[in-house]
Amino acid sequence: MTVLEPVLSRIEPIFSPRPWGARSLAPLFPEKTGLQELIGEAWLTGQECRVANGPFAGKSLGESWHAMPVEWRGTRVNHYPDFPLLVKFIFPHDKLSIQVHPDDAYAAKYERAAGGRGKTEMWHILSAEPGAELLLGLKPGVRREQFLEALSRNTLEDLFVHQLVRPGETYFVPARTQHAIGPGMILCEVQEYSDLTYRMYDFGRVDASGKPRALHIEKALEVTSFAGTRAGKVPPLALHSPDANIRLLAACQFFATERWDCDRTTAIEPDPSHFQLLIILRGTGRLYDGVSMAYRAGTAWFLPASLPTLYLQPDEATSLLRVYVPQPDLLRKQLLNQGLDEKAVSQVFVE
Repeated sequence: MTVLEPVLSRIEPIFSPRPWGARSLAPLFPEKTGLQELIGEAWLTGQECRVANGPFAGKSLGESWHAMPVEWRGTRVNHYPDFPLLVKFIFPHDKLSIQVHPDDAYAAKYERAAGGRGKTEMWHILSAEPGAELLLGLKPGVRREQFLEALSRNTLEDLFVHQLVRPGETYFVPARTQHAIGPGMILCEVQEYSDLTYRMYDFGRVDASGKPRALHIEKALEVTSFAGTRAGKVPPLALHSPDANIRLLAACQFFATERWDCDRTTAIEPDPSHFQLLIILRGTGRLYDGVSMAYRAGTAWFLPASLPTLYLQPDEATSLLRVYVPQPDLLRKQLLNQGLDEKAVSQVFVE
């Protein structure tokens, strides 16, 4: 059997139209301004995104994952039948719908045709205008009857916790949490790979043909947690590093996300148990693993689990997200063994 040498691979984004989207995706994609169509999302690791280089060049990420050997996937995540992480940039110029996502148990039972996976996610705020806010979970004490009454009166927003946001903040959104993203911000979303969304309220929007988008009120009510949620802002955890300012933004059983801010050559070490994703938020430079490849803001990179040490060589100050599928208990233990504060470690882990 031919062994595929590990190769750092760039993933091409897919841009998704949305009625609440923007006509400019700058500064992440400065070439996409003055757009005729409203673009709401850039999918960075969608199943249909194309791999730009290496042995899987031209193939979709979904096809590539199925063909990857364990040395690329990683020993601990090799069992996933499909690529497990979806990362997006979101560009809201209007309010998104009020919505909720099912958890894995509900999706496995009722949504097998749609992949059978729930959707827990996190948002990292890249930019925000004054007053930009999220609706993040229902206020304490809200019950189903009160929720339905507010829905009939078009006053649903009054029942939500309103969260003003600032650049650099991170919010964790577990499945079964009602939420909506407001306009005036750009964020990066990291989530389980699932596109299951149940809309409760869409602010009266209609499509180009004058028809409203579908609502999923019955399913949404079935999965909504009225007893409270762990959703909310997560304080970052500073990690030890000689070359970069590294903070763990959030960790759970589905994903872990770190932010790296670098102004000098920085080593990124492999982990044979899992692949890694690098999402460039700002800056330019080169990534070097024996071959040098240029990066810029908006690019996404797949690092095989067996890739040699990768060196980030910035031409200008660079910020990126490092995303992977963790083993939460092991990761927690590793952090505590580094002498990090136990309370701070616990705050960044959301069960």
